[in-house]
Amino acid sequence: MEESEKSDLAAVDKRYAHLKEFLTCPVALIHGRMKPTEKDKVMASFASLETKSPQVLVATTVIEVGVNVPDATIMVVEHAERFGLSQLHQLRGRIGRGDKPSTCLLLYSAPLTDLARNRLKIIRDTQDGFVIAEQDLILRGSGELLGTRQSGLQDFRLADISLHSSLLQTARNDTKMIIERDPTLATERGRALRTLLYLFEQDSAIRTLRSG
Repeated sequence: MEESEKSDLAAVDKRYAHLKEFLTCPVALIHGRMKPTEKDKVMASFASLETKSPQVLVATTVIEVGVNVPDATIMVVEHAERFGLSQLHQLRGRIGRGDKPSTCLLLYSAPLTDLARNRLKIIRDTQDGFVIAEQDLILRGSGELLGTRQSGLQDFRLADISLHSSLLQTARNDTKMIIERDPTLATERGRALRTLLYLFEQDSAIRTLRSG
């Protein structure tokens, strides 16, 4: 088990024990180290609304997806500053799935970094998944299209994918059209593109030599 996973499990066990001691209603616990059958049993009991069923569920982020409890109306996310935008949005989506008003409380520990403050502000101000995904791209960067890096800025010299996405899409469509109509670059426009590609390759080679 990784150190972060151990820490999360210890924290959720501690919170579970604390709530069991002070609440009069039944409390349940679920985490990723449990067997699938155990997790299914806990979730089924939590969703059943029977008299002795748990009314409070203490959980790790194992409930992030695939959980549908329409009667769940309140969620408290501890240390919300540690989560990314998409994860916070997924967690918040576990409540408010029925017709009852719902509330998601995000608890954080100060001081906040600028990035964490921006994330919490965005998740507070909107529930639009498209807006959240767009803001997440701006905050984290898109990573590498042809590599393993999952965040950070693309190594484009001029374009910024978060600001010029429409321009990049136009360039993609234009490139696709050229490949379909003139794959050998034999037309007048194709020959001009050959010249541009040649100049780009020469420039790249010079930059490589200088950096080396």
